[in-house]
Amino acid sequence: MKSKRIGLRILGLALTVALSGLQAFAQNASTNQNGNNNVKTDSRMLYHNGEVIHLTPNVYIVWYGFWGSDIATQLILADFIAGIGSTPYFQINSTYPDGSGHTPNGATIYAGAGVDPYSHGVELTASDIQGIVADAILGGQVPLDPSAIYLVFASPDVASTATGFCIPNAPPHHGYGVVNGSTFRYGFVGHAMRCPVIAASQFEAQYDGSHLPTPNGNLGADAMASTLAHVLNAIVTDPLGDAWFDRYGLENADKCAGTYGQTYLTANGARANVRTSRRDFLIQQNWVNGRKGRCALSQ
Repeated sequence: MKSKRIGLRILGLALTVALSGLQAFAQNASTNQNGNNNVKTDSRMLYHNGEVIHLTPNVYIVWYGFWGSDIATQLILADFIAGIGSTPYFQINSTYPDGSGHTPNGATIYAGAGVDPYSHGVELTASDIQGIVADAILGGQVPLDPSAIYLVFASPDVASTATGFCIPNAPPHHGYGVVNGSTFRYGFVGHAMRCPVIAASQFEAQYDGSHLPTPNGNLGADAMASTLAHVLNAIVTDPLGDAWFDRYGLENADKCAGTYGQTYLTANGARANVRTSRRDFLIQQNWVNGRKGRCALSQ
């Protein structure tokens, strides 16, 4: 059933606009962009009686592969995790209650990180990603925290075709595993520089394939921040795959893939749409759950 639902999600997202639509966005990003015109956004979100993360989750990172020369990307992504929970953007997830009426509180805490130099090779499956998190917990690099979110960030030489990474329109992978009888929730974010035409398309110029300025001057980190926003939104509202998704199998952020809403110009000439406590970012919108659901940057 789990694999069937993942298949439905990928099939649903295959209905999103072609890459050229995202490239057009990069040239004209000052107003609302509807990069997902073909996604079934007329379908309301449905609750399937599962849990949501309604307490403030600690977020732990496992830096997988080789990151020794990419400290700047690590700092930007850690800043994003530390700051996104204080934004109106992440408060959108509070529109997703569980069966008892508890809702995500729109907060996150960056709680620490571990490293893993290729213990599962350079081509990862979902089982490999689960194993990376389990190894980090059992090895004492990060604690076992049943209420936490664990994120695996891969270096540019690491692929994960089995989970959809670098496949156009495939949603980022998230899931769950078990360590010492406790369930943990995790997400995977591959490095955007492995396939920038796909993973960083929002910053690609339309005609010559060059890249536009990015808010933090780091193409890989700025593109990964948008993927990270997507996977965090999905984990918080559907951590075990049995809570919130529509009849096509699309989770909240899946319905807004490739859309960025109203943007503003940063000092370095880049477009951005969300400001955290320390940085600007250009991240995809999220789905506001309601009678008239919509993609937005706040409730």
